[in-house]
Amino acid sequence: MRCLLIYDIPNDSVRTKVADFCLDFGLDRVQYSAFLGQLSVNHQEELMLKIGKKLGKSPGRIHLFPLCKEDWSKRQVVEQGMEEEGEKG
Repeated sequence: MRCLLIYDIPNDSVRTKVADFCLDFGLDRVQYSAFLGQLSVNHQEELMLKIGKKLGKSPGRIHLFPLCKEDWSKRQVVEQGMEEEGEKG
């Protein structure tokens, strides 16, 4: 299932580790604090557990949104002068 994970984490080291977890799970960075990719339900739960443990008592907010095909097909994007998703430069 396609998922969008976004976060707001003030602590630099925790924020960096959360980004690393997202990359380790195969998610692609789409904004500084936003990742998108395919995750099974089990991987969604595993990722959120890892993030929760790393966050510990530090302040932060993490959202994981599963996106069904219908909702994804209705997305709207305004983009100019940016690399296409998945393109590495």
